[in-house]
Amino acid sequence: MSSGSSTNVLEAPDASHVMRSPFCKPAMQGHPLVGASILSADFTLLADEVDAVMAAGADALHVDVMDGHFVPNLSMGPAVCAALRSHMPDAVLDVHLMVERPDQFVDAFVSAGADHLTFHVESPVNHVEVASQIAEANCTAGLAVNPDTPIEQVLELAEHFSFFLVMSVRPGYSGQSFIPEVLPKVERLASELGSGIWIQMDGGVSPATANACREAGCNMLVSASAIFGGGDYAGVIRSLRGK
Repeated sequence: MSSGSSTNVLEAPDASHVMRSPFCKPAMQGHPLVGASILSADFTLLADEVDAVMAAGADALHVDVMDGHFVPNLSMGPAVCAALRSHMPDAVLDVHLMVERPDQFVDAFVSAGADHLTFHVESPVNHVEVASQIAEANCTAGLAVNPDTPIEQVLELAEHFSFFLVMSVRPGYSGQSFIPEVLPKVERLASELGSGIWIQMDGGVSPATANACREAGCNMLVSASAIFGGGDYAGVIRSLRGK
């Protein structure tokens, strides 16, 4: 496969991928970023799909990892991440660990080329230790929260993380309907942690729901089926940004 290229507004790693840079500060961007979740991509044409979506303006490839325990579904592992890194050396790979034991997956995904690793506040681990494990591997640690979990659990740990992901569906499957009741979680994060943090929304994010996400304080929108389910990748990405 030929190596794809794109202009990322995140600080992408160099081809050697020895040192992974964190997200730029949101204030440096001027517009929300868009992560294309490959969960809804055509895996028989994955190289073509990621080439097309990055060329259409996506800022990162979002890789949803499910272990069949933390969520009922089972999805991609480090081999898929490694294939993406090999094909697109400059792409930002944003890995979302929907797993029971994220500490057992960190090293494998770092070796596979991940830039950012997000795991859940609901995972039964020592969150501070896992965040340190990720940081020591020169990756950025993110903390995710499910729709039914009080945001206070995230705020108690906020100082140890560089960005936050609010689930607007119950994790496990793409194509679910957006849950608007999670928007106050975003507002609370933005209010208490300030404008210098990243807040991602993931789940049911589409042109129809993106405006509410942005108004609540999200500065990165993750979308799967809304992008890959249609033919106009660039048009959907512009709509997600509010352009």
